[in-house]
Amino acid sequence: GRDISTEMNISFIDSMFGIERKVLLTKQSTCDTCEGSGAKKGTSMETCKSCNGKGQVHETKRSFIGTFSTTRVCDSCHGAGKVPKETCASCAGAGVRHMQEEISVKIPAGIDNGEMIRLGGMGEAVPHGTSGDLYIKINVEPHKLFRREGQNLAMQLEVPVSELLLGGEHKIETIDGALTLKVPEGTPPNQVLRVREKGVPSGRGRRGDLLVTIKMKMPSKLSRKAKEYITLLKDEGL
Repeated sequence: GRDISTEMNISFIDSMFGIERKVLLTKQSTCDTCEGSGAKKGTSMETCKSCNGKGQVHETKRSFIGTFSTTRVCDSCHGAGKVPKETCASCAGAGVRHMQEEISVKIPAGIDNGEMIRLGGMGEAVPHGTSGDLYIKINVEPHKLFRREGQNLAMQLEVPVSELLLGGEHKIETIDGALTLKVPEGTPPNQVLRVREKGVPSGRGRRGDLLVTIKMKMPSKLSRKAKEYITLLKDEGL
């Protein structure tokens, strides 16, 4: 059968931990009434008269340059060698029909944007043959806080100048929930702090890290008192 493809949108968090979703497709599927046999329920099959049960038909043609012999799949039984005594009313004996089918899709943890999931045998069905495959392209919606860098997650954290100098603690969000991040004393702007195993799950029990880039939070206005303190810092050479 023919391979088919579709797309599916999932959230950033669902791409991290995996999810099971359902997709409704209209395609050529194995008849659910006769289960692909083409026969009416309760009736039997008989030998195909077109090919005498061989599933193939031999044809001989003569031309002015000689005689040619070809073999093709029997059109009556589609190579099965047998046909139903009474045909299925749902598919008219074809064993397949155009119908809607709901398919469950297990999306693995850590899947990246643009990756494809292949479901073998879930594509277009053919009479008495092997169905094609279904390919699903996964589109991951961007996150307002995190961005992915391989198996790591990256984010930015704005910290006041005072905490860059003296150190401090900040509550940050991760894909597992909130945690407290310690900013060491004397941290320079653009320093990257690593939070172990709070990144992308690999599906094998391992995870990447969360990389937090420290940004200096500049005040929009300074009070007179703040200016005095900054002047003192300037006098100290800071």
